[in-house]
Amino acid sequence: MKKKAIIVAGGSGTRMNSSVPKQFLQLNGKPILYYSIAAFLDAYPDLEIILVLPEEYLGDGKEIIDAFFDYSRVQLAVGGRTRFHSVQNGLKLINEDCVVFVHDAVRCLLTTALIHRCYEAVLEFGSAVPAITPKDSIRLLTETGNDAIDRDLVRLIQTPQVFYSKLLLPAFQIDFKDRFTDEAAVIEAFGLTIHLIEGEEENIKITRPLDLFLAEKILANRSAGSAS
Repeated sequence: MKKKAIIVAGGSGTRMNSSVPKQFLQLNGKPILYYSIAAFLDAYPDLEIILVLPEEYLGDGKEIIDAFFDYSRVQLAVGGRTRFHSVQNGLKLINEDCVVFVHDAVRCLLTTALIHRCYEAVLEFGSAVPAITPKDSIRLLTETGNDAIDRDLVRLIQTPQVFYSKLLLPAFQIDFKDRFTDEAAVIEAFGLTIHLIEGEEENIKITRPLDLFLAEKILANRSAGSAS
């Protein structure tokens, strides 16, 4: 089935203490954004990407595509006020039935194996949202204090979040709510269920300088492993 990936790259560099949006920061000599795009293009030869960027950084995105990728497989869209609106803008470029991956650009360490698992899960269950079990103890804040929660009953949600276009397109026509922090929340509000699959520990979201350091180490380990 036809495959589209909406890569949302609307973040800023605030928590990175950088004037450059984090998706454009360098990781081993390439922009962070490069790795997310490359993972999807490598996963399936027929997959096409819709890259959603802040309007003022469309030129920077074009430069990355010109330098590393085939323009025939990448389209650009302008980001919106929130993640919800950015995804909504990306969805406007989809006019055919397909499987849609929605991914955070700064989760740049995802593997093609995860992309494949997501696609296979969509075909079987209708949706795929990667998640991992937290390693830390979890407590829930209440009106009277806080309560311990069994961490085995909690999951940390990742991207790509994957759905059929025939479900995602109408879901994103509903009115925006502050709780819509990811596509799963929108799909649930539309009345549909979410199927979780096993995510990847290394599929981290780069938001702080420490995350960039960890990403460098992960890439170095992968490079050493492939060379051995």
